[in-house]
Amino acid sequence: MAEEIVNRVANNQNLITFDLEEYYPNGKRVLFDIKDWLFEGLLLREKDFRKHVADHDWSQYQDAYVALTCSTDAIIPGWAYLLLTSAAMPYAKKVVVGSLEILETLLYNNIIETLDVSAYQDKLLIIKGCSNKPVPEGAYIALLQKLQPIAKSIMYGEACSSVPLYKRK
Repeated sequence: MAEEIVNRVANNQNLITFDLEEYYPNGKRVLFDIKDWLFEGLLLREKDFRKHVADHDWSQYQDAYVALTCSTDAIIPGWAYLLLTSAAMPYAKKVVVGSLEILETLLYNNIIETLDVSAYQDKLLIIKGCSNKPVPEGAYIALLQKLQPIAKSIMYGEACSSVPLYKRK
């Protein structure tokens, strides 16, 4: 008769699962591509660009997270993104330059920096790996850096199939 396989990790009552998805900041995400505001998609003409900014309905970004980008190989002066940010700020929750992944990473980094992790002192932790919301890889890295100095051990994945990452010596 074969012995029953017991998953000791999954049954460990001292194991705490940390799910980054629970910290997902709600709100609409917008990728704002400025290429259509450039002459032939490549050249920023200041007068035309300022007119686009002045005529644009910025209220559509109310309580949204906005990532400013240019999908062409245009050289964009730094002031252009500052001007866009200034116009969007009264409405948007957050404005960044870059992709939606960069936006998500920065949002999570801000959350992780302010987390009180004292409850995880000397604990066995598992960072949940699967999520239904977009949790960027950078968020997992930031969380590991926050937890490693205080945790006894850290694993990644699910309790039934975790990967050991760190164990204090």
